[in-house]
Amino acid sequence: MTSSTSVSNDHSHHTLAPRYEHVAVLIPCYNEEVTVGKVVTDFKNALPGTSIYVYDNNSTDNTAKIARKMGAIVVHASKQGKGHVVRQMFDEVEAEVYFMVDGDDTYPVDAAPLLIEEFYKGGADMIVGARISSYEEGSFRRFHKLGNRLVAKLISSLFSTQVTDILSGYRVFSRTFVKTVPLMSKGFEIETEMTLQSLAKNLRVKEVPIKYRSRPPGSYSKLDTFSDGFLVLKSILIIFKDFKPLVFFSYLSAILFLITILAGIWPILDYLRLRYVYHVPLAILATGTGILSALSLSIGVILETIAKYHNENFELFRRLLKK
Repeated sequence: MTSSTSVSNDHSHHTLAPRYEHVAVLIPCYNEEVTVGKVVTDFKNALPGTSIYVYDNNSTDNTAKIARKMGAIVVHASKQGKGHVVRQMFDEVEAEVYFMVDGDDTYPVDAAPLLIEEFYKGGADMIVGARISSYEEGSFRRFHKLGNRLVAKLISSLFSTQVTDILSGYRVFSRTFVKTVPLMSKGFEIETEMTLQSLAKNLRVKEVPIKYRSRPPGSYSKLDTFSDGFLVLKSILIIFKDFKPLVFFSYLSAILFLITILAGIWPILDYLRLRYVYHVPLAILATGTGILSALSLSIGVILETIAKYHNENFELFRRLLKK
């Protein structure tokens, strides 16, 4: 892919600033009046020519008013939750390249041209600004950094890949990704789903290290450590079940089979020794889990076939969209 937005590594040789007319900056916001004006202004300066969209998610402060004053295109997003807002943005905005950033002024605007340059090099459908290697003290809330790393390792293991930051809100997307990948999350687990959907559909994801900043004074996070962490783990479980069903149901079948063996050993010993089963409840349990184990494995095989058919159709759809 070629574009006039390509950025040279040697900025000293530029006589004219690069233009970003084909790039849409998407900023989902909820009560960010302290920071949204600076974020809009910074991106206007860093990416000249770009269209900046602020999707205001029922803010009760002056977020929308300030964003509009700074020159952003402000759109009202009525369904509460970041996931709903992202889906609305992807449905409504038309562009060649999509740059998503939070409105809290914690992400480095000077890295934006570098992420877009990396995107135009090709080879990736999504570029993620990874925050794990460089961040200010106090930029992550309690347990968020640890939770992020644990979930990233889990995803890396499940999908045989290497990701370090699945919760970053600093991302560049191709039009193909935005217009073809279905997203179902309602809240802050949306970033996790975007990464999981990409990996499950064999889309190309690349991470670029960035420096993460603390929120400025007067700005506060809307994340809840435990409830949002639960939603992230839930989305991983659902995506894993949906896109790797044979592995998922094989694990479930193995657990049920193990319970069958442990529960059934006493009834079997009863019969071998006394020709009579005294541990009747255990025998019933072993029979039930044994049947469920076989059913789980069968379900996994069937769903794996369906998932393969779905992925083949998705690949064909993507090829048609690129034409």
